[in-house]
Amino acid sequence: MTGGITMDRLTKRYGSVTAVDRLTFAVEPGVVTGFLGPNGAGKTTTLRMLLGLVTPTEGQALIDGRHYAELTDPRRVVGAVLEATGFHPGRRGRDHLRILAEASGIPQSRVEEVLDRVGLADAAGRRVGGYSLGMRQRLGLASALLGDPQVLILDEPANGLDPAGMAQLRELLRSLAGEGRTVLMSSHVLSEVEQTVDRVVIVAGGTLRFAGPLAELTGAKGETLEAAFLRVTSNTDTATATDTDPATGAVTAPVRG
Repeated sequence: MTGGITMDRLTKRYGSVTAVDRLTFAVEPGVVTGFLGPNGAGKTTTLRMLLGLVTPTEGQALIDGRHYAELTDPRRVVGAVLEATGFHPGRRGRDHLRILAEASGIPQSRVEEVLDRVGLADAAGRRVGGYSLGMRQRLGLASALLGDPQVLILDEPANGLDPAGMAQLRELLRSLAGEGRTVLMSSHVLSEVEQTVDRVVIVAGGTLRFAGPLAELTGAKGETLEAAFLRVTSNTDTATATDTDPATGAVTAPVRG
């Protein structure tokens, strides 16, 4: 799977606490996949393992068939936004991107391209310390796009965006997926996720509850995503690891309840 993401029995334990328990699923190129779960479900830990920031206890998380540490030019393969922080408050947005581009061997021309694509060109000359949360989110997304990566991993990218910003983000993510990229986004804004994603992966208590097309999750009962999410995360009679396709990690049995 070119540019895809695979989780194979991914597990993380902290002492006696299991934060992530044998997660197995795949994220395909060309679609937007929502990564959903209640607070404490293990989503951020999973993403951090995928990006090599946390070492799994068992299993593996792969990007294009490789561990993140094995990528020879990671910024050109994967772009990630885990937090809209880490920017020097006294530095201008454009300069932040220029420094990243220089350090990564990326042409400076990409800076203006990504600023325009995320809708931050008009504010790029301002110091980041004066940015709103939504503007910092845009700068983080611009940083992730700088290397023109095949894979995007975004943790709560809509946080702090106003309705117009959410609509622009939705259009951007669907456009990126339409170019054949792999887009994995976590979010608690289920109404926005429902308008953006093609597929969903839902975890609760560190375990997989559903992985498959959005229409499959909501269609059988004519539910909203919010209703289906609450049903799946509160019901223990859901698909388990035995219901997954061993080749893709996709849940093949319908979610029950």
